[in-house]
Amino acid sequence: MAQWTQMKQLIPYLATQTLNELYSPSFPMDVRCYLANWIEEQRWEDFEPEKVDQEPQALTLLDQIISCLQNLARQNPNVVESMRLQHISRNMNMFRSQPFQLVLTVRDVLRKERELLSQASTQIPALAFFSQPPAQDSMAAAPPTRDVDLLVLKVLEIQDCRQQIHQLQEELNWERQNYESMQGTLQQTQTNGMDPSMSEVTKLQTNIKQHEYNGQVIAKKRVQLLQEAVSSLEKCQSRLISRIKAWRWEQHQATIGHPFDDNLSPLQTWCEQLLGVNGKLRQEVMLAGEPIPELQERLGRLLQTLIQSSLMVDKQPPQVIKTQSKFSTTVRYLLGEKVAPGKPVLFKAQIITEAQARNLGQLGSVPSENVGELINNTAILEHNTSSKSTCATFRNMSIKKIKRADRKGSESVTEEKFALFFTTEISITGCDIPYRIQMISVPVVVIVHGSQDNNALATIIWDCAFSEPERIPFLVPERVPWKQMCRTLNSKFMSEVGTQRCLDNYNQHFLAQKIFDKPDIAGDYSNMLVSWAQFNKEVLPGRPFTFWQWFDGVIELTKKHLKSYWSDGLIFGFIGKQHLHLILKDRPNGTFLLRFSDSEIGGITIAYVAPSENGGQKIQNIQPSTKRDLEIRSLGDRIQDIDFITHVYPDLPKNDVFRKYYTDNPLPRDTTSGYLLVSIQTKVGVEAHCDSPQRSETPQDNNSSFYSMDQGNGASASPFYSLSPNNQFHTPFQLAPVPLQGGMYPDPLSNPNGLFPGPDMSQGPTTEMELEEILNTLSE
Repeated sequence: MAQWTQMKQLIPYLATQTLNELYSPSFPMDVRCYLANWIEEQRWEDFEPEKVDQEPQALTLLDQIISCLQNLARQNPNVVESMRLQHISRNMNMFRSQPFQLVLTVRDVLRKERELLSQASTQIPALAFFSQPPAQDSMAAAPPTRDVDLLVLKVLEIQDCRQQIHQLQEELNWERQNYESMQGTLQQTQTNGMDPSMSEVTKLQTNIKQHEYNGQVIAKKRVQLLQEAVSSLEKCQSRLISRIKAWRWEQHQATIGHPFDDNLSPLQTWCEQLLGVNGKLRQEVMLAGEPIPELQERLGRLLQTLIQSSLMVDKQPPQVIKTQSKFSTTVRYLLGEKVAPGKPVLFKAQIITEAQARNLGQLGSVPSENVGELINNTAILEHNTSSKSTCATFRNMSIKKIKRADRKGSESVTEEKFALFFTTEISITGCDIPYRIQMISVPVVVIVHGSQDNNALATIIWDCAFSEPERIPFLVPERVPWKQMCRTLNSKFMSEVGTQRCLDNYNQHFLAQKIFDKPDIAGDYSNMLVSWAQFNKEVLPGRPFTFWQWFDGVIELTKKHLKSYWSDGLIFGFIGKQHLHLILKDRPNGTFLLRFSDSEIGGITIAYVAPSENGGQKIQNIQPSTKRDLEIRSLGDRIQDIDFITHVYPDLPKNDVFRKYYTDNPLPRDTTSGYLLVSIQTKVGVEAHCDSPQRSETPQDNNSSFYSMDQGNGASASPFYSLSPNNQFHTPFQLAPVPLQGGMYPDPLSNPNGLFPGPDMSQGPTTEMELEEILNTLSE
């Protein structure tokens, strides 16, 4: 197929007449294109006109051509192309009476192609306009090669018409000169009384009239071709602009986990091709002899739209930005290689409000009011020769301060959306005037402290999931159907956790029950409407947190500590207590499942079947383990520690499915230091108290879990410490045992300062401005 690949690059330079002679109706270009690989694998050179005995082989090749075309027609999803292939295959049947003629035709076409390629190797390099074929890096964004090729051929046909008109004009000028000369000679002979011959004069007059007529015909055809080419360019560019908008939309949707191919090279190739076509057509319109204002205006509008639409935000800024924190973003110009050399192109960024973004769309003007102070908000447009990309990268941007709009009603600061606005002035080679280009980023939420991050993210999730592609910035619906919300939650969960296992119907049903506060198991929630308030404004009934805060906590826990367990199907996940009792009630004692906590943010609990006091059964729920708990001891080791849970629902032995997650080994004696080594072990409620009868405290609930420190000789260190929500070990091995007098260990409850860390300073010191905004948020 190498020969055809080269021919596709050469075809735009060939005259129409040459192409018509090369690919005649008996062997059309479509057949050469569709069957290029198969054709180049056959032995056409073996056929010679005098070898008539080769006709059976020729008939076989004809049958194979028809069969290949019919197969392609059946497999092609494009109805138009499929019908075209069927039509071609039927036309090929005309060679059944003389298949030998077909194989000789194919042989001669391949020979002629090689000859043209050989000639072009020395003549074509000077013509660089269409030297590169369209990039095929991404089929989703690849330009419509056939449309562009047809447009290129039309441009070449227009150029050929102009050359014909020029040649006719030269011949007409020559004929007129001869005619004027003969007219002078004729007058002289008549003056001298000689009888002149009128045949030559008449012939010249006829030739002049014929040339004038031919010139008018070709000129009319050229204008018609120009109009057709401009219309084709408009359609092709319209498809390009639609694809650019689709790329931006897909980039926006990637925030909630939708698949996204960020490769811009195919779109860049497409932009460059159409810019080249536009330049060629503008030249042809100017060379038309008389002005064609309509075409000049249309081409000017197309050029301006293409230049302005070729600016992309390649790498979006973070959609939740904390003031006085560094972040980066990159804009890419798809016509970068066409930027006029000389003065550097300087991009400037500013932050704008939702209202300013809305006015920008209507008026196309630069906002005059600065609502935020941006640090390092300029960048130079630079070309990277290795990647063939032209980008301006803002590497160390920072929002020093932000001006908030007046909030309405119960609106929070984390619901306010901004955007980055990029502008510059750019000159393109071959264009007379510079163009102002601009682009805005996806919406961002500006916060002043990490405590606002979760609510800000909820605003972004809602915006990305439920906004319309052609919306007014940054409008979103107040309510959406549950089935749409459910898809969003599932997509976000899978992408953030990095798993291929989705939320099943049981999980989705429980999430609906939770957000709608409908505890009944039965019910179809798919068409019920979920409001923004239900998602992240109103707290859940009986809870101090919103639905999104709770769901996001599960995502964080799963991503950091439970990804493998979830992907292996060992975690049941989201399930209500009614449903839990329903599926466990007939299971043997010791059957358990893992579910996300319903009452705590970012917790996972073990629900198991236990014997009741009256000889029956009951369902017990062990206190949830949070991310800090799992940092101390992994889920697998916790499950290994608890002997009375034996089978994972429905009936899988726990040691068979969890064995690969067990990490504990028998502890060796540390003979060098003389100390006994320790490990942490999980014990549950009654089990712990049975092992420590000497501890005289109020009995804990059966659902509580405990840590014990197991000494190297197997003895348990006393006492056992409860992991109630109010007493969690933040840093586990401040628990490293230090022997005291009498071999006793310090009681952490009597000295909490030695066991529990101080305030969380991971977000850095709180400034006066941040404190004021946090207090405002809490007061709302």
